[in-house]
Amino acid sequence: MGTDGSDSALRAALWAAETARCHGAVLRLVHGYAMPERGYPRFLVPTRALRTGLRAQARSALHTTSEAVRGGVPGTELETRIVEAAPAVALLRESRGALMNVVGSRGLGGFSGLLIGSVAMALVAHSRVPTVVVRDELPDSSARHSLPVLVAVDGSPASSRAVAFAFREAATRGVSLTAVHVAQGHRSSESVLDSERALLSERLAGWSEHHPDVPVERLVLPGHVVRTLLEVAAEGQLLVVGSRGTEGFPGMLLGSTSRSLVVHAPRSLAVVRPEDEPHGERFG
Repeated sequence: MGTDGSDSALRAALWAAETARCHGAVLRLVHGYAMPERGYPRFLVPTRALRTGLRAQARSALHTTSEAVRGGVPGTELETRIVEAAPAVALLRESRGALMNVVGSRGLGGFSGLLIGSVAMALVAHSRVPTVVVRDELPDSSARHSLPVLVAVDGSPASSRAVAFAFREAATRGVSLTAVHVAQGHRSSESVLDSERALLSERLAGWSEHHPDVPVERLVLPGHVVRTLLEVAAEGQLLVVGSRGTEGFPGMLLGSTSRSLVVHAPRSLAVVRPEDEPHGERFG
């Protein structure tokens, strides 16, 4: 996961540590920094001195985060990395083969009122492994741990990957899964809703057989996709969505629905791309 020592990053680190412990995985803490290329008055601070200062900041951020993890989630197996690259580039590079990327919703570069950081948005658009954006919530809330994992289902390739990820996370956490399909506009008559419920059950059947210990609730709801998912998201501990749905066109990295949810979701959000590679045993 990426950390800059901010409060948002520390909360994300505790979330990642809890999740890594559930999976029996190693938590890798990554801090990326980029050397300025233009407009930098080198006569004021020599390049070597600037690099030394940036690396010192990186070590401080990693130390702060490591101590928070050791105090909050004892026994977490940790790795740390300092990468000379822009934070998003560093995380994309370091997350190859990882179970997932984890970031806070906004870091030290964010200003008051900013809902989502540029690093988080870049990761959900480009990461080949699932990216979890952790919201500013108390990570040690006992109530949160019992809430279900939610997954948005629309039949797209990204949605299918999201279902697989959501079942795995629900099974690992020992909680139930709520699968949500939103029927929009003219498709929301009662007869159509019944048909959509049957289709949703078919899409989940194989995964339910693979994870028989995960209780599954199936919801087919009429309404606007984003508004409906934002409403139900508050009822779970993690909302899982695909990077783009059935209305996304080829080459689109992030659909409008997933982009809106990244910005506004009230709970932590996992975005899963359709071309995810096989999962490893490390957290980026």
